[in-house]
Amino acid sequence: MACTPTPISALYFTNPMLPKRPSSPSMLKPRAMAKELYFNHDGSTTKKLQAGVDMVAELVGVTLGPKGRNVVLQNKYGPPKIVNDGETVLKEIELEDPLENVGVKLVRQAGARTNDLAGDGSTTSIILAQGLIAEGVKIIAAGRNPVQIARGIEKTAKALVSELKLMSREVEDHELVDVAAVSAGNDYIVGNMIADALRQVGRKGVVTIEKGKCTENSLQIVEGMQFDRGYLSPYFVTDRQKMTIEFHNCKLLLVDRKITNPKEMFKILDSAVKEKYPIVIVAEGIEQEALAPVIRNKLRGVLKAAAIKAPAFGERKSHYLDDIAILTGGTVIRDEMGLTLEKAGKEVLGSAIKVVITKGSTLIVTDGSTRKAVEERVSQIRRLVENTEEKFQKNILNERIARLSAGIAILQVGAQTQVELKDKQLRIEDALNATKAAIEEGVVVGGGCTLLRLSTTVDGIKQVLDNEEQKIGAEIFKRALRYPARLIAKNAGVNGNVVIEKVSA
Repeated sequence: MACTPTPISALYFTNPMLPKRPSSPSMLKPRAMAKELYFNHDGSTTKKLQAGVDMVAELVGVTLGPKGRNVVLQNKYGPPKIVNDGETVLKEIELEDPLENVGVKLVRQAGARTNDLAGDGSTTSIILAQGLIAEGVKIIAAGRNPVQIARGIEKTAKALVSELKLMSREVEDHELVDVAAVSAGNDYIVGNMIADALRQVGRKGVVTIEKGKCTENSLQIVEGMQFDRGYLSPYFVTDRQKMTIEFHNCKLLLVDRKITNPKEMFKILDSAVKEKYPIVIVAEGIEQEALAPVIRNKLRGVLKAAAIKAPAFGERKSHYLDDIAILTGGTVIRDEMGLTLEKAGKEVLGSAIKVVITKGSTLIVTDGSTRKAVEERVSQIRRLVENTEEKFQKNILNERIARLSAGIAILQVGAQTQVELKDKQLRIEDALNATKAAIEEGVVVGGGCTLLRLSTTVDGIKQVLDNEEQKIGAEIFKRALRYPARLIAKNAGVNGNVVIEKVSA
């Protein structure tokens, strides 16, 4: 017997997440779990924390450098993972001892922050953190003032960042291959593929990675757009590990105003429920009262949906919505044009073969069926550029042209097995992130050499610090800067101290 879907309007104001009211009026409230307190009177707490840090650094550190080795991770629900990526290893580490595990969490935060900002380099940041902690603990055990030492470390870090910027230089186009290949473990097949993708979509173009359908890697250029707006609620997330939303064969609802009443969306969302397609709502804003029922029905599995705020503000926002509408074949809902959200049907919806939404960005991939309309739109914007004298306005228009016409490069990763696929995906991800970072920030000499050269500038930094303790903090940083080069050499089977002496000479 066929089952008819329940209309969305009938589901909107029920909350399946709320527990049922207990039949008995008297219920015992559970007591909060007691906290364990640890004091560092004898230094044992610090030793435990340091042991956790060292454990992480030792496990993650084996992946560092061109001769870095692999780590095998156990997987409860599938085959084991063989990885050469420090960030992935870092996520899997949990220690039984609670104090040692606090040490793990401390350095995990450093690695995760680096990965969020640069997309690569988390292992190096962990080894630097280990060096700072190891050298700092030795000094503080001797009775020095930890507050002033910490200030010295902070001031030294700020000065070294300025020095590092002076050392970096802009990466040339022909060097992109090398940057990508080195980060992928000297894999020049990957390096060439990433460089080729950036040549086709431009240095600031969008490059994504997905699982391929064959055993070889391939590159595909498709039409689409990316902009800096993320999901309005984490409850929409479909991949909890990556904290992203990914929909295929998706519809887009474009609204050029704030949505305040959930009833306005009943007709549109009923269509999505009946025909079982995912829908992304793009609006100037959505009030909590209107957003909550959408989330509720997504959590129930009734509706595949997500909501994002439209890019830009004011007039620019309206233009961006028009650009998205032309790209996806949809219609922007505007009350002043006589088209209201409450009366609109599925004919106003845009279409995309894929939509990926993160906390801070949205990627829309289309099938190319609107290419002619997109080309006409780009020509129209180019005429506006020619007739505009204001530099700021020209930059905005050129940005819109780039978003509409550059296209999106998709790196399709192929492999024989699931284990090999995961490893290749992580390597290509690191290589792509390293290449993007090189384009944005420039390049320096690798292999830990730049950090060694920075260490030679610390003595000059000491001269402007306030007191002896702060200078000790600078010296701690100087010693920590040698840790990555020493470990890279060790992983390559060479004496790290000998290498440091040669490079520093």
